Amino acid sequence: MAGILNEQEVILLFRNESTKHNAFVQILDAFQKRVYWHVRRIVISHDDADDVTQNTFIKIWENLENFREDSKLYTWIFRIATNEALGYLNKKKSATTSSFGDYEHILSESLVAGSYFNGNAIELKLQQAILILPTKQRLVFNMKYYENMKYEDMEQVLGTSVGALKASYHHAVKKIEEFLKHD
Repeated sequence: MAGILNEQEVILLFRNESTKHNAFVQILDAFQKRVYWHVRRIVISHDDADDVTQNTFIKIWENLENFREDSKLYTWIFRIATNEALGYLNKKKSATTSSFGDYEHILSESLVAGSYFNGNAIELKLQQAILILPTKQRLVFNMKYYENMKYEDMEQVLGTSVGALKASYHHAVKKIEEFLKHD
């Protein structure tokens, strides 16, 4: 964990009532920006990403004391963030559309309309291509491409085998290449 104490020390500090707040601030400093961008790539909207990120850190605060340390702290945090973001998308999807394809179109349109999108035309095309991917492929692509996350760490976050993750990434890249060629 760059910039903070090692994971075991932070967890011990968190479990001590007198150092709990300081430990949590260290976790926020180390992970808040990465979690926000991970969530943002899933939910697209800045405001939604802020909400989901806040909910993620609330869950971390509520559950860190019981963290079993059978995975890395950061993969545990990313698993919570991923689950929160997917749950948020599912709620929004069911409230606004009849199919996920319709909702993906809404997300794609929000890329263009969003005042927080500051990428160029190529980045916009890439984001639109990523949105056509099935959810699992989209998650794997984002984690590998943007986070440079190792497959072994993705395995902890997504609960999927390394072989399946590699296949998902390969298929995602092929679909994105096709989209970019023909669009």
